[in-house]
Amino acid sequence: MRAQLTKVFGGRRGVLEGAVPTIAFTAGWIFTHDLRLSLYVGGGSALLLLAARIVQRSTPQFVLNSLVGIAIAAFFALRTGKAEDAFLPGMLYSGGVSLLMLLSIITRWPFVGFMIGAANPDDPLSWRKDPAMVRVCTRLSWLLLLPGVLKLAVQIPLYLAGQVVALGVAKVVLGWPTYVAALGLALLMLMRTSTPLQQPAPQEAAAPNATIEPSES
Repeated sequence: MRAQLTKVFGGRRGVLEGAVPTIAFTAGWIFTHDLRLSLYVGGGSALLLLAARIVQRSTPQFVLNSLVGIAIAAFFALRTGKAEDAFLPGMLYSGGVSLLMLLSIITRWPFVGFMIGAANPDDPLSWRKDPAMVRVCTRLSWLLLLPGVLKLAVQIPLYLAGQVVALGVAKVVLGWPTYVAALGLALLMLMRTSTPLQQPAPQEAAAPNATIEPSES
């Protein structure tokens, strides 16, 4: 599970690359209150990170994700002229993901199970055959659902109030750090919980009674 989540988040560097454009945009807004310039600063920081990846010949996946995100944010913000709308796509995405996570839990196909199953390509649904694993995956899914719900609970009032700086801070602070904390709790739960992957083998039948030798007359 830890390996799969590391792939999703991109490790420490991937987390940083996801946060830098938001930090740069927020800082640009604090100092200039110019929407276009702030978007240029955020996008420029992502381009610098991409250049570093290309020079080092490492995968640019997570930087490209940031570039796509800031491009969508720029479209929303420039369309209305409101800086807070730059955060609206991320909020909509968080809401959609949280809803899908909740549906997976309700239907007893918890999304954590699919993350674990990805590590077993030969039988990615083997976890579903074990009721103990389903229960554990359900608890872990609830745990990993909480950060997204918390983030939305904070961001929605800030968005409605037009608090751009506070939105930027909330996006960074309540983003990857809360998921990392939830992941730590999830790993602790895994270490403290017994999660058999198969049912114990049935006990062998008792050995037949020893043949009674006929007694000598």
